[in-house]
Amino acid sequence: MDTDNEIKKFDCSRGCTVERDDEGSLHCTYRQGCCKLEVYDWLPGVAQEQYKDYFEVRFKNTRKGIYVNKSGQTIKTGDMVIVEAANGHDLGIVTLEGPMVARQMSCKKISPETSEFKRIYRKAKMFDLEKWQESIAREHETMIRARQIAEELGLEMKIGDVEFQGDGTKAIFYYIADGRVDFRQLIKVFADEFRIRIEMKQIGARQEAGLIGGLGVCGRELCCSNYISAFQSISTTAARCQDLSLNPQKLAGQCGKLKCCLNYETASYIDAQSRIPKVTAPLEFQDGQAFLMKTDILRETMYFSYDPNSLANLFALPAADVKEIMRMNRNGEKPESLKTEPDAVATEFVSAVGDDSITRFDDTRKKKKRRPARQGKGGGSGNGRQQRGQKPQKQESNS
Repeated sequence: MDTDNEIKKFDCSRGCTVERDDEGSLHCTYRQGCCKLEVYDWLPGVAQEQYKDYFEVRFKNTRKGIYVNKSGQTIKTGDMVIVEAANGHDLGIVTLEGPMVARQMSCKKISPETSEFKRIYRKAKMFDLEKWQESIAREHETMIRARQIAEELGLEMKIGDVEFQGDGTKAIFYYIADGRVDFRQLIKVFADEFRIRIEMKQIGARQEAGLIGGLGVCGRELCCSNYISAFQSISTTAARCQDLSLNPQKLAGQCGKLKCCLNYETASYIDAQSRIPKVTAPLEFQDGQAFLMKTDILRETMYFSYDPNSLANLFALPAADVKEIMRMNRNGEKPESLKTEPDAVATEFVSAVGDDSITRFDDTRKKKKRRPARQGKGGGSGNGRQQRGQKPQKQESNS
């Protein structure tokens, strides 16, 4: 392994890389690729005088906020800054500047005229980074010990994560609990054990999945860790209207709750279903009854069969035609038949897989066996013998 990779550490929970040079100096660099709840700045280099002093500062996992720069220093995206906290100060990374900060403030309904913003004191110095890394090194051990203490006290809660403040004087304990938890004894034990100020913050199962992060069954980063900051209620109705199988193992995400992506296409399915009739009885035709077998909701196409127990011969009908046939049946009229000559439909998707045989590269020519050359009486080939592959030569007579 390269020595550069051995000393470089990727802190994905905070979106930065940490490394030391040959002289032992600590360097922390903002790494945009692993920044949770990242907002893409599609207006780089665009200045806006009204919001030039407002910056988005990110801390551990999904915690971030809008801060105002009163230090007089020039600050840009990627800088490590010391910011104001409720008690003491904290250290964060500037992740957004310019007009995009105004858009974020608008989304979060933050008004620059009426809201109070915490300040950015200055850029972080070397001793600030050293103290910050010392505090980070204590987080995992503190979380394990905090879980043990909560279990010893018999509290029905789960401590999911611990975040130390930049100055190392305060820690935020993120926990999950189904009911109300009495923290009076727990906070006393934590204060005696860790010698820091304690803040307990309750989160839900979806927020915990966003803090931890991971990959979903789709192969992409979890939505709760990537961009979702406000979680909406999700019910099984979203799965029913999309005609999905009500299998809890397939509908549940890594948090154990219903997947957030169930809501993405719900509105489209509800709109399409409003134009699809509800078929409660088979359609009457002159040659028999046609039973509804399946429905393509987004295409608004319904498939019928004369045999209710077979999916072999299906006939597709647009939803508008089904409405017309149902109207005719109510009036006592019966269409002729579904068994009409289908129109030619262009192929929507063609796959090259299977079009050719995988044995097409094999040499199918039969190899001919070479016949051994006939030998003369003396054991060698005669001069007049015909060799294989040579044309016979005419002999001229000396007459």
